[in-house]
Amino acid sequence: MRLLIVIPAYNEQENIERVVDNLVEHYPQYDYLVVNDGSRDHTGKICRERGYRFLDLPVNLGLTGAFQAGLRYADRLDYDMAIQFDGDGQHDPGYIGAMAEKMAVEDLDVVIGSRFKNEKKPFGLRMLGNQMIQLAIKITTGATIKDPTSGMRLFNRTMIQEFARNLNYGPEPDTIAYLIRGGASVQEVQVQMRERIAGESYFNFRRATEYMIRMCTSIILIQWFRKRGD
Repeated sequence: MRLLIVIPAYNEQENIERVVDNLVEHYPQYDYLVVNDGSRDHTGKICRERGYRFLDLPVNLGLTGAFQAGLRYADRLDYDMAIQFDGDGQHDPGYIGAMAEKMAVEDLDVVIGSRFKNEKKPFGLRMLGNQMIQLAIKITTGATIKDPTSGMRLFNRTMIQEFARNLNYGPEPDTIAYLIRGGASVQEVQVQMRERIAGESYFNFRRATEYMIRMCTSIILIQWFRKRGD
């Protein structure tokens, strides 16, 4: 089974070298692709100088556009699986094997690296948003996804093709809800995630609140009316 690690990266000059070098040194069984999403810092320069495998997008497309570019690459090269992997160092590649094994054994479409599959969520406003999105998915699909905001998601060949060939597939919780409603099989695997070591997270309190509202609105009011393939 051929697996591609897709690493969308926007202004990750302080992290990308550590992330990719770790993959190259310790996980050579997986291929990787950095998608430099129009970074304004030296992310692209580092990838070029280090000889990394990367796409250099001329403008910032955002996470959806960058990830779709990566999955188009995976589709074109006939990968069996592709995993969404943060460029900030928070995701641990040591869990990829367990996720891939679960997907293969249970014939799943999506496997989510979950912080809360077997562990309780800590109390906090950010976790409240996570719980609200979880509830919205439960109401609209009947499925329980304990960590819907996890950015560590593994997709099978069918999902690679759907994301690569359709415009309205963002790697977000509302898309997961939409896929479940369309019959996709989605399960979680317990993982541990690291804290960001360098750089600044996009999600401050205001943005996290806006994200929660946007996702819940999309899951309940928009994705409900979409048809698979739209």
